[in-house]
Amino acid sequence: MSAPDFATVTADDLVTGEGVALDLPAASLGLRLASGVIDVLVTIVSFVVLYIVLVVSALQLRDEAAVGAAVVLATIVALLGVPTTVETLTRGRSIGKLALGLRTVRDDGGAISFHHALVRALIGVVEIYFLSGAPAFFAVMLSSRGKRLGDYAAGTYVVRDRVPLRLPPPPEMPPPLGAWARRADLAALPTGTALAVRQFLNRVGTLDPLSRDRVARTLLADVLPHVAPAPPPGAPPEMVLVAVVAERRRRDLERLRRDEALRTRLLERAPQVPRSGR
Repeated sequence: MSAPDFATVTADDLVTGEGVALDLPAASLGLRLASGVIDVLVTIVSFVVLYIVLVVSALQLRDEAAVGAAVVLATIVALLGVPTTVETLTRGRSIGKLALGLRTVRDDGGAISFHHALVRALIGVVEIYFLSGAPAFFAVMLSSRGKRLGDYAAGTYVVRDRVPLRLPPPPEMPPPLGAWARRADLAALPTGTALAVRQFLNRVGTLDPLSRDRVARTLLADVLPHVAPAPPPGAPPEMVLVAVVAERRRRDLERLRRDEALRTRLLERAPQVPRSGR
């Protein structure tokens, strides 16, 4: 048995920062089409509203150039600005996806960023609006993950977010490797390696001892280039893998707590704007 065997799964897995697989399946063609129709309608409404507001304002200037600029601005904001902003702020959920319980994630299962949302929107202008959605339809239909061309360009895909989940308990840090893991520099693992390690740790109880040790050593060889310094000599490979996953989870949780504490302090210090009385 080799490491890639553990990266092959029947459903597309969403791997959180804690190293837990959420096993969220890719959205079906029907759901993608339905959410896409909603998003197109939202884009049309946004364009109409922006067009009326900006063109009316430009007409007051009695300048043809200003009117043309207003039309261009309304088009850019409706086709690029609105979808990019919404997906960035909602971490991958457009209006259509919110309505149908879908979400865009990176190929490794993480939350998308502004860059991913912008690339998806840019390609979407061509494949959905300029080409009437035909390339997007056939790409989603032929892709095992339901990817449209924008997803291929951005490195993303869409998952169903409203599914019942049974999460395995997170791995505990092995005490003998705790001090080493806290000092180690842990870089992000490649997608395939991260999935393989998670699958292995979830299935160790089903493997015979020889296969278990062989796969652990193979995975450790893939992980070590992303860890410095190396683990203590003689440390069992499986224990090192558990320590890496547990330490990454601990650091991610600490980062989230720091971010939450910072947001709380900023909100507490924000000046209260008094309401003007009538």
